[in-house]
Amino acid sequence: MSTAELDAVAYSIITKRGAKPSFKGYRGFPASICTSLNEQVVHGIPSPKVILKEGDIISIDVGATYKGYIGDNAITVPVGNISEVAQRLIETTQGSLMAAIAVARAGNYLDDISGAVQDYVEARGFTVVREYVGHGVGRQMHEEPSIPNYRQGKRGPQLKPGMTLAIEPMVNEGVAETRTMRDKWTVVTKDGKLSAHFEHTIAITEGEPEILTLL
Repeated sequence: MSTAELDAVAYSIITKRGAKPSFKGYRGFPASICTSLNEQVVHGIPSPKVILKEGDIISIDVGATYKGYIGDNAITVPVGNISEVAQRLIETTQGSLMAAIAVARAGNYLDDISGAVQDYVEARGFTVVREYVGHGVGRQMHEEPSIPNYRQGKRGPQLKPGMTLAIEPMVNEGVAETRTMRDKWTVVTKDGKLSAHFEHTIAITEGEPEILTLL
């Protein structure tokens, strides 16, 4: 399949359910989903020229707007059989997201989320992207607060019931640094090594955090 075909599937599913693709047209983005392959970190543009092949990993980032509210999530999946390091990278990134969600409880602080991601990732020998972060989400795609995936040296806002947050670790196999391609959207790892991305929109409650974008 091409990544453009994936985009068409996503558009169909979202619109048939009475929702709108949040990304399409956002700041000029041309598609319904972001499709980021291998060394691409985020914001990859779907294309009929980009064909998935055995051994690839692909990050699919999806936003949908329903009755004025936005849900935002991402997953990285293997295409067929992948390398051991790619599998570990995917597992680590997903694990860091779940570690972050586990501490996203009323009374804790924003930096508890950031620290949970950083600790989980670095303990497994990978690096956390610093140029791109999670965010609040609701009626707008990007709301306060920004949610870094690494410690800030300050506690940040206290978490309170009713907050809705998009937590999204972006994790690299090699160096943490990134660069943006000529299309002004696609972000890649500076050293050309693999990257993975997972994201959930969650609600802070009086008790356990609620994952709003759980399949």
